[in-house]
Amino acid sequence: MSFSITTNQQINEYYNKYRENEIIFNKDIMRFLRLDPRQIYVKCAGAQWPCIINSTSFQQAKIIIGTNGGAFQQITKKDAPPVNLRYCFIEPDNQPLVFFVTCRVTDVTPYMNSHELAIVTLSFTQRPPDDLIYKLGSLIDANQGFIYRKEERIVLNEDSKRLLGINKKESIVYIQSVPRRCILWNLSFTGAKIIVLGVPKFLANKDCIIRLLFSDPAEIIDVKGTIVSVNSVEGRKDLVEAGIKFDENQVPLAYKIRINEYLSNRRKKFLDLATKVSDQKKQEEQKEKLKESQAEAKDLNASKDSNQEKK
Repeated sequence: MSFSITTNQQINEYYNKYRENEIIFNKDIMRFLRLDPRQIYVKCAGAQWPCIINSTSFQQAKIIIGTNGGAFQQITKKDAPPVNLRYCFIEPDNQPLVFFVTCRVTDVTPYMNSHELAIVTLSFTQRPPDDLIYKLGSLIDANQGFIYRKEERIVLNEDSKRLLGINKKESIVYIQSVPRRCILWNLSFTGAKIIVLGVPKFLANKDCIIRLLFSDPAEIIDVKGTIVSVNSVEGRKDLVEAGIKFDENQVPLAYKIRINEYLSNRRKKFLDLATKVSDQKKQEEQKEKLKESQAEAKDLNASKDSNQEKK
């Protein structure tokens, strides 16, 4: 994977900010990251064995292996040689992304009090590849955004649609499994506002699923929620403005990533603009000071010339 300068800066920021954050590989995270569990291996002394990766950070990983297998016997023995953990992700073009991380064993504990399985902690002996930092960092950053920026609303206009990768505001909402056409009005980590045909009293407090169509890359994301507010649209008795609150425990990671990237880019643009305005203001102040200094020097020279003429 080749990274731009901006992406390299982002990777370094992820590494410095989240190096101690641990990600536990549940099914949702594995599916989102496209981690291939069949291609995860631990390698030592020229041999390699399949293992289950339980969790990882930028500093260590925890794997599950059998206590009677060759891997356990080899990597946990005293003065064991360096251990390499093999990661494998499937890229969007269906090509595998494979890399090894050099580690050393720092802890061994039974897995859920089992005598046949153990959790082995592998501490990285060097910074992991940028691919791993970028994949995990973007996920951690999205989860952080979900916690701390959940109420920030994104009004859907031409600019925000383009940056989000939403081609059109028209979409589908399933209200109690019945599909209805709707217009997206705004989005956030934890909710949405839509315009939909219906009668307010028949829509209030109903469970729903809103379907969102994204591009670059193309994907369909369904988000579960409940209609928590309904208001009639002025001048249209057949239209309702519906506020949807998402089930926070079921918001897809792919959706979190989309919203977080937009909010982070918007914040960055705001900070860049603020810095630019501040720099311009400083330049203008310096110019004014220079003009004042030149005027003072001119007045001083004129005063000297006047005194010399009097003499």
